[in-house]
Amino acid sequence: MTASPPKPAVTEREARQVAEEAREQGWRRPSFAKELFLGRFRLDLIHPHPAPADDAVRRGEEFLTKLRDFCETRIDSARIEREARIPDETVTGLKELGALGMKIDVKYGGLGLTQVYYNKALALVGTASPAIGALLSAHQSIGVPQPLKLFGTQEQREEFLPRCARTDISAFLLTEPDVGSDPARLATAAVPDGDEYVLDGVKLWTTNGVVANLLVVMARVPHSEGHPGGITAFVVEADSDGITVENRNAFMGLRGIENGVTRFQGVRVPAANRIGAEGAGLKIALTTLNTGRLSLPAMCVGAGKWCLKIAREWSAVREQWGKPVAHHEAVGAKISFIAATTFALEAVVDLSSQMADENRNDIRIEAALAKLYGSEMAWLMADELVQIRGGRGFETAESLAARGERAVPAEQMLRDLRINRIFEGSTEIMHLLIAREAVDAHLSVAGDLIDPEVSLQDKARAGAKAGGFYARWLPRLVTGAGQLPNAYTAFHPGGYADLGTHLRYVERASRKLARSTFYAMSRWQGRMETKQGFLGRIVDIGAELFAMSAACVRAEHLRTTGDHGKEAYQLADVFCQQARVRADELFGRLWTNTDEADRKVVRATLAGAYTWLEQGVVDPSGDGPWIADTSPPDTPRPDLHRPIR
Repeated sequence: MTASPPKPAVTEREARQVAEEAREQGWRRPSFAKELFLGRFRLDLIHPHPAPADDAVRRGEEFLTKLRDFCETRIDSARIEREARIPDETVTGLKELGALGMKIDVKYGGLGLTQVYYNKALALVGTASPAIGALLSAHQSIGVPQPLKLFGTQEQREEFLPRCARTDISAFLLTEPDVGSDPARLATAAVPDGDEYVLDGVKLWTTNGVVANLLVVMARVPHSEGHPGGITAFVVEADSDGITVENRNAFMGLRGIENGVTRFQGVRVPAANRIGAEGAGLKIALTTLNTGRLSLPAMCVGAGKWCLKIAREWSAVREQWGKPVAHHEAVGAKISFIAATTFALEAVVDLSSQMADENRNDIRIEAALAKLYGSEMAWLMADELVQIRGGRGFETAESLAARGERAVPAEQMLRDLRINRIFEGSTEIMHLLIAREAVDAHLSVAGDLIDPEVSLQDKARAGAKAGGFYARWLPRLVTGAGQLPNAYTAFHPGGYADLGTHLRYVERASRKLARSTFYAMSRWQGRMETKQGFLGRIVDIGAELFAMSAACVRAEHLRTTGDHGKEAYQLADVFCQQARVRADELFGRLWTNTDEADRKVVRATLAGAYTWLEQGVVDPSGDGPWIADTSPPDTPRPDLHRPIR
């Protein structure tokens, strides 16, 4: 038996250093969300709402028309759910439609859609089948096309992008059985051998990996003479000798997804297929996700729209105590939440996408907030829909149809959406990622002050630098436009809801958020990074403020263009009222919480103090290790790879 590559032994500090080095360090363009966390409400960065070019709209709408027809006539979502597989003819049809190349430039055979229309397409197809949405997103948002667009050579683009645009499905391989959001421990190796690299290792949860033709693989190159080494990205042909898809994974949702376990044994990859420099792989992955993350909240927008449609139609016909259930306040509040949240989430995604298209703002925080907020709120909307539907919400669409009722897959929607809180960075990891970016300005001027390994001389220099920054910054957090009753009056036109009052709240809350962050850093200093509960609440407040801002700006944009302006103002107003309640609660929980008590219970639980509480049950789990051994099996497993041609 050949041994698997050894997993690097790394300390916590080394792991953090790897992640830190992979971050995009500079801020060459302005960022609305970054400024928001610093207590500076830069409405000018998002208002007036940016708009796409006429030609982009025309091409995008033409494709959406074709895609809608395809979704309605050639996608059998019930069959995909029943058979847990997307039919080959459906995938072939998507290829013929050009759906594989939505984001690929027309000069490489793609459709060249903007981020805005790419996301609209994903929202549409995701409602027909979330599994198809996942296939198209994994292929274009994080698969081969996006890394090559950003970091590939001209030769690589000319070789691979035409294939990705029409015929070849791609996948992104980073996660390993024992490595998730901690890439410093990445074990898959890429050993240089002349003009090639030899790959060995195992990748887990490879979305599209079962059917892919091309793979983006992250592997560790060992340091040697002429090779700086480090985590490196490669384009790999999926049918290369030594690649085996050992398992097609099955999940509680997304039953048609082609997600597997992929093993590499002596796989030879030309050096020409390396993306970027050695050691740049993690930076490439994170930069790719800056806009790639927008695809997931885009599909959450589609889910919200569908939840609203079903809630409206069902609640109007289902009667309880002499009137439709929608007119009972307990149900009506849920419908209001779904409608208002769908409006705001679409505002967040469209605004972030348009800023990505214009490329004048740095949207790394905005995209991360959209992913975090979208995944959490879509799950809540789907859960509320199941509650509104009652027993029928818990019943499968197939069972409903069997007894003569409309086959509404509400329970499937809930199952399908659950993964979004884990995909592309779990909620917990997103909190930490966004928090790191949110405090970047502080760490850049005061980081050495709280670093225990920095010399006293360097701390003194850092103190002087920090003193200058905070002398200018702190006084600006005392007062602002949010305290002026005549601020943002443009958002209170006659006959419309008053959105100006909500923007004044955002401005005040932004300064309060910045003050809270500064106080926490002063209080905890180097221990700040361990206060994950606090950091999560800081980020969640920022997400609410960003969503409020986007909702107001979108409502005003719709008013000025004459497109449902009054209704948009009403939805934005209700959403902001709901968001303010959530934000105020989070502000209160910054300092009044159970974090310390929770830590004590966790320590006691792991020490076995409460095992008596576990008595009286049976564990239906099967045998086996918690994490599978990645060593090659004595008897090779059958290769489940099945490319769709």
